[in-house]
Formats: sequence, C-alpha cells, structure tokens
Amino acid sequence: MTYRVGIDLGGTNIVAGVVDEEYRILSKAAGKTRAPRPVAEVVADMDGLYRQCVEKAGLTTDDIQSIGVGSPGVINREKGEVEHAANLAFLDAPVVPLLRQRSGKTVYMDNDANVAAYGELVAGAGRGYRDMVAITLGTGVGGGIIVGGKIWPGSYYGGAELGHMVVEKDGVPCTCGRNGCLEAYGSATGLIRMTREKMRQCPDSAMWAQCGGDVEAVDGRTAFRAADSGDEAAKQVLERYTDYLACGVANIVNILQPQLIVIGGGISKEGEKLVAPIRQKAMGVVMSRYSKQNTAITTAQLGNDAAIIGAAMLESAQ
Repeated sequence: MTYRVGIDLGGTNIVAGVVDEEYRILSKAAGKTRAPRPVAEVVADMDGLYRQCVEKAGLTTDDIQSIGVGSPGVINREKGEVEHAANLAFLDAPVVPLLRQRSGKTVYMDNDANVAAYGELVAGAGRGYRDMVAITLGTGVGGGIIVGGKIWPGSYYGGAELGHMVVEKDGVPCTCGRNGCLEAYGSATGLIRMTREKMRQCPDSAMWAQCGGDVEAVDGRTAFRAADSGDEAAKQVLERYTDYLACGVANIVNILQPQLIVIGGGISKEGEKLVAPIRQKAMGVVMSRYSKQNTAITTAQLGNDAAIIGAAMLESAQ
C-alpha cells in the first residue's frame, strides 16, 4: 500500500491527513495558522502536523511517498513558492523548499481551489471524468479547472479565478478591486447580503423568524429555509441568487464546455434546490444548448476532505 500526506493550508487552520492509494483518509491532525507570521514558522507547524498524522495512522515517515500542499494564492509550481497570498501575508514564500528540507520528502504544491477540484475528480463527484470545473461557494467563490485529468493553473499560475468574472457591470464592489464579480453575488457572503437587503424591505417575511429576528444572524441557509415554508420574499432572493450563479456557469460552459461542473461549499448542501435552477437557467442559454451531449452540473461530495485528498495526490495532477 502506498501512502501520501495532503496538507490543507488555510488562512485560519492547517489540516494534514494521511491518504492511501484508494483515496481514503486514514488520519488527520490540525492546528491554527496564526497568520500573519514568517513562512518558516508556518512550515515548521506544517511539518509537525505531517508527523502527527503519520503517527496517528500507525505509520512511520518512511512509509510516506510524498507530501502535497494546497495553499491560497498564486502558486509558482516551478519554484515551489507562494507568489502572493493575502490571507497568509505571503510574498514569494518558499514553502516547498522549506518543507522538503524539514521533512526529507518530495513535496508538491498548488492553489487550494485547484487541489480541491482534483480531489473531487479522483475521489468524489468527478470520478470517471477527465475534463471538469469545480466552483466553491464560500466566503468567496473559488475555482479549479481540470483538463485531461490534470490541473490547469494558467500559463503563469494565476488562472481559474472563476469568482472574478464580472456578472454585473458596475455592480457591487468585490474584494479584488473590481465591481460586479461573481464572488460578490454568488458567494455565501453575497447570498447573506441579498437576504438582509430583502428582509429590510419585507418586515413580514418568514426570513425574520429563521434568524430569530436578528438580521445579523442571517446565514446562507436562511433564505432556503424560509422558501421551504412558501415565503415569497425568500423565493425572490434565491431567484436572484441563482440568476447570478447561472450567468457564471453559462460563461464557463461557453468558454470551456467541460464534461462536468461540480459546485461545492457549504451552500451546495442544499443539493437540487440550488443546482436545479442553475442547471435550467444556464443550460437554456449556452451556445451548445441544442447539442446531444453537454456539460453536466452536480454538487460536490467530499466537503473539506477534497483538499486533503487532492493535495496528497498532486504527484499525478500536475
């Protein structure tokens, strides 16, 4: 049996896991990132978590073939550096060389959204596919593109930023500095903002009861739960929300036409309540809408484990 370790390096937490050749996670170890701080300190903690999860799995470091890392930001594969990651305060951070030196292992690294996409390809919703796009709906909107079974990072490692395509000209400001990005409308953050706006317009909406009368307690589920009870204001929120997501999905299909689009993140737990309207709206307007074969759209299966599995298997992804 071959074993690898995947490390999900996030702005808040670091999680390491041992993965076997059947894509099963045998053990995990986690700690706080405590960013911003020097890259050498972060890597020292990554190495410690690598060793902890190996020990938890009843293995030794001699049993581990390689380590893979999924990190936020623009990742230079050739140098093994995080060129820039705002939430880690990294600039040209040599993560791979430092971790290789500490661990004595071959180390691979890629962007965290790319890594999660690859995890879904090999072990989740994308099994059996070769060309896939993953969209993650969280605080922002992440994207990963798989072509021919390999991660496509862009010519200079900054591609697949799907959350930053504009879907509303001169729209809501985005954290990237532009206006009207998909991230500003299709993220959980965007859904929460739209929910609050509608609640203030509709004081009798059932959405108020879903959050205990506190508009600050609104989350990504509030509009879905109220819509389940028949609330018209909540239905209008979700109609608008899925309009923007469908616009982004249609753009992706028109540009790439992958075999599969996988939608992940916490909101994807709504399943067909989320995906069915996106599918109907997007696939009804794409240029290939009359084709006998076209892009399938579904939800992710692995949750946060996708990043660990994808990172562990980076040796075959790049």
